Amino acid sequence: MTAPFPSAAILDTAQAHGRARNAGIDCLRGMAILLVIVHHLALPFRLPLGPSLLGEWWPRRLLDAIGFNGYEAVYVFFVISGFLIARSIIERDGDLGRADLRRFYAARARRILPLLALVLACLAALGWMGVPGFAPESADQSVGGLLGSALSFTFNLYEGRTGWAPAGWDVLWSLSIEEVFYLGFPLLCLWLPRRVLAGLLLAWALALLPLRALVPVTDEVWWEKAYLPGMAAIAWGVLAAMLAQRWRPARGTARAMALLGACCLLAALGWSDLVHRHLFKSSLYVLCIGACLLLSAFHAHPPAARRGLGWLARIGRLSYELYLSHMFVVLGAVALYRAVLGETQAWTFAVYLPVLCVCVLLARGLQSLTESP
Repeated sequence: MTAPFPSAAILDTAQAHGRARNAGIDCLRGMAILLVIVHHLALPFRLPLGPSLLGEWWPRRLLDAIGFNGYEAVYVFFVISGFLIARSIIERDGDLGRADLRRFYAARARRILPLLALVLACLAALGWMGVPGFAPESADQSVGGLLGSALSFTFNLYEGRTGWAPAGWDVLWSLSIEEVFYLGFPLLCLWLPRRVLAGLLLAWALALLPLRALVPVTDEVWWEKAYLPGMAAIAWGVLAAMLAQRWRPARGTARAMALLGACCLLAALGWSDLVHRHLFKSSLYVLCIGACLLLSAFHAHPPAARRGLGWLARIGRLSYELYLSHMFVVLGAVALYRAVLGETQAWTFAVYLPVLCVCVLLARGLQSLTESP
């Protein structure tokens, strides 16, 4: 099982409107993308630190929370994406019902396409060269098919039909969910009265688990990557943005919301088995509600940049670049480790920090190269 983005591509409203960045939201994005990267390192190493020389000093629950929540982190990205996109329309056009279609789609294209085109060119080149992790292993897949489905945002349908994509390509599934949602979302904003739109989004958000239940668990690829459940998480974020337009909690209330939101995320990421067992299999609901509470609190009263957390906020600002590019570094690091040390897991703990640093450096370079003015 692989995890993906984020949110993959979130429009940065603070940058778009020339305002100060929201450190709280950036840190939330930073936490989510770190969980994704570590998850993709943990999969080939079987555990993030467990079999290594340091593993015996770490509680198993902590190891699992750090190493195997990449999929859940993508759902946090979905919520963040819905919140920021809806807020950008409200702040730019005054209301969701007055969304400027031309400006909206142009902004999405400027944010998504330059980096996506560069990453796809690299993926295609490595795939055609037969590099493991990038070249199709199934006879049902081809580099052309992977490329076409990624460009048309039908990657999930292609994977559901042909099986798991190569690891280097697989992160593209969440981007397909986001962009299909945003192709139709502004049209719904213009066509539907506000109350009808809110009702539709609420029904969609609450149907997250029933929508997942419609897919047989035996169909593992589609069960993880079906469009409608991912869009339901985006709907949670949009609803939070719509509520933020009408209600600004007092500072004390916002602090309580942030604390409750953090507890929800901690429960969903660290004790998902207990939430699943005792709260009606609702861990994804708890995750989405926690993210909404944090986003609403941070938006109402943006927290001051905390000493010691600046690095996490900076990583959050690079979340899209990190999400699309990190597998190049991860797969290279895993291959290098195995070439030097073989299958021993004793020193895997030493890989994580260097890989994260190289991922950030690559993301910064890509941001400078592809970011629109």
